[in-house]
Amino acid sequence: MKTLKSNLKLIAAALPVALLSTGALAADETIAVFTKNQTNPYFQTVRVGAEVAAKSMGAKVVHYIPTKPDSIPEQLSQIEDVIVKKPSAIVFVPVDYKAMVPGVEQINDAKIPVVNVTDRSAGGKFLAFVGADDYSLGLETGRYLLKEMGGKGNVVILEGVKGSLTNIDRVRGFNDAIKENKDVKLLASQPANYQRLQGLQVMENLMQSHPQIDGVLAANDAMAIGAIEALDGANRKAKVIGINGTKEAVDAIKAGKLLASGDYNGFVQGCIGTMVAIRALRNEAIVTEVVLKPTVVNASNYQPYDVPLDARACPSWADAAAMATKAPTKTN
Repeated sequence: MKTLKSNLKLIAAALPVALLSTGALAADETIAVFTKNQTNPYFQTVRVGAEVAAKSMGAKVVHYIPTKPDSIPEQLSQIEDVIVKKPSAIVFVPVDYKAMVPGVEQINDAKIPVVNVTDRSAGGKFLAFVGADDYSLGLETGRYLLKEMGGKGNVVILEGVKGSLTNIDRVRGFNDAIKENKDVKLLASQPANYQRLQGLQVMENLMQSHPQIDGVLAANDAMAIGAIEALDGANRKAKVIGINGTKEAVDAIKAGKLLASGDYNGFVQGCIGTMVAIRALRNEAIVTEVVLKPTVVNASNYQPYDVPLDARACPSWADAAAMATKAPTKTN
């Protein structure tokens, strides 16, 4: 919380200088930002973070978003398109961390610098990786829920996309948190593909099979909101947690509907990923890896996250570099 406030102050003070110092260099810099879909609010936070960072550095952003959520063929097609258009650099969230490797290799062959954000690609060459620790997010949000349940009761897990790295690690964290509580029973663990509507539908089905559900561990906020809608529709109560720390989740926490969310901080990921791409183009020092630490956002600490996306500021480069998890930083 303290870091976020200090970041805002630092950015407010540094922004005019940044604009003056980069404007002349940035006239033709275009950053192509690839995200997975338009249905998960998390990716909107990544996109806005990228736009804020690019604007503050005098560059521009073009978005590539599959019309069908998480479509591998569509993202591969978009890669072919972006190679023809030759942006200055790419900020890349793969829709599938394994299946998109050939696409990344095409980008590498085209000599377009690329930064990997959110889902760590299984292959290809990147300037840097910027993401968060999904296992720790699952473990810490899971521990928080089970502690609030008094270490006992029945829980269900709503999983994301089967086989995706974020889902594998988050669910592993949930399961390890459950193992720490011998009086907690896992009733079911089912995919709802990170989608709100599917979260609602899966939760409705689970409630028909299980008359007593005390806690819901959702691998993202969209599914958590869907589960809450299902619970409300059936006039049932359960404690629910999500992951991503979206504005929608913060609103649900304020309303007392959602117990907590693990902050995945897509806005900062979008900021830092884009800052790295632009700095590399300008032969400035970059970092090669940032893995954000988990924060459980709840009713006691949501205030710093209760800020509209378009009113947020990226961290300063000094603060971003201080988050680096792989030493040393390098200068191109």
